[in-house]
Amino acid sequence: MSGPLSGIRVLELARILAGPWAGQLLADYGAEVIKIEHPGSGDDTRSWGPPYLTDDAGQETGESAYFLSTNRGKRSVAVDISRPEGQELVRRLALGSDVLIENFKVGGLKKYGLDYASLAADHPGLVYCSITGFGQDGPYAEFAGYDAAVQAMGGLMSITGGPDDLPGGGPQKVGVAVADLMCGMYAVTAIQAALLHRQTSGRGQHIDLSLLDTQVAWLANQAANYLIGGQLPGRQGTAHPNIVPYQVFASADGHLMLAVGNDRQFAQFAQLVGHPEWATDADYRANRDRVRHRERLLPLIESVMRERGTDDWVTACRSAGVPVSPINDLARVFSDPQVRHRRMVRHVDHPLKAELPTVANPVRFSATPVEHVQPPPLLGADTHAVLTERLGLDEAEISGLARLRVIDLGS
Repeated sequence: MSGPLSGIRVLELARILAGPWAGQLLADYGAEVIKIEHPGSGDDTRSWGPPYLTDDAGQETGESAYFLSTNRGKRSVAVDISRPEGQELVRRLALGSDVLIENFKVGGLKKYGLDYASLAADHPGLVYCSITGFGQDGPYAEFAGYDAAVQAMGGLMSITGGPDDLPGGGPQKVGVAVADLMCGMYAVTAIQAALLHRQTSGRGQHIDLSLLDTQVAWLANQAANYLIGGQLPGRQGTAHPNIVPYQVFASADGHLMLAVGNDRQFAQFAQLVGHPEWATDADYRANRDRVRHRERLLPLIESVMRERGTDDWVTACRSAGVPVSPINDLARVFSDPQVRHRRMVRHVDHPLKAELPTVANPVRFSATPVEHVQPPPLLGADTHAVLTERLGLDEAEISGLARLRVIDLGS
């Protein structure tokens, strides 16, 4: 690895999405990430399909698309940590690591001697990141937390979806597990900050991250609108609470997203659609006025937007400097010339399929570019190599552990 985190060793005792997402990003940035999985079954998401990967012979494999999306760049070591022998192996790996990521229930690793206090006693420099639904303390600490539940509890679903009084209105969750993904992103920034702190202090620390905390934290302007303005934001569909016009409009043949971000752009838009008087009307001239009078302005815009097709509007608006976008399905996303130019799909050689397509890391480092070369691992594929390289086990020891089913050497 030659990324900016080259030389950093990460032990991942996490499954599903938030923890593995953090581990994948660290791997993208050059860290060595060893993923501990249960023999025989592995990460829960390995079975979360269909769809499953189809190999070069056209046969469906047992590798789910979900697992492949969040485990690039890692090494898989299959160890049964419920067994004392397995606990010792993982403990030794942890003591040789810089970072440990885990998402067990609160206290779940203590009985294995793999909790922060137990490991830090022998490895004070360890950065130990715990990801849970609700944190290490508080009245909900013992509860399991899942993305959809946290989107609901953390306020996101109260502001996502159409108004209750409209057809199809009501609370909606976001189409991807954003609470998990954002928690994983926070984990990466926290881990890197803790590693920087260790450079000066010589000591690691315990990072306590919860899905609920991070969900509340990234309510961003909506949280501030409530805390400062004192009014509960409601569901406005695609509309923006603080900017008008900034939402989806129907065209003659579909829909498009109009995102007028300032008064200058609104004047350009008004000129484009043949209503320059809108930009001089006292009720619409400034954004604050458009927000206050949105109920009168939006029907006028809706009527105009239905006169032309989506592609026609996109071309015209972009030429006039008015931000607008088509609402692409994923087929159009991955065929979009900008997405293709930025190489947001990279292919890696997987043991079961040459040219496995993966979505690229979006970060572009000028000096240490992300290398998209190491595919998501097969279950236990690296058990033998890691136990040999990192722990110095010989063939007899590895064979003995395999016979006892403490480890899985993969297929």
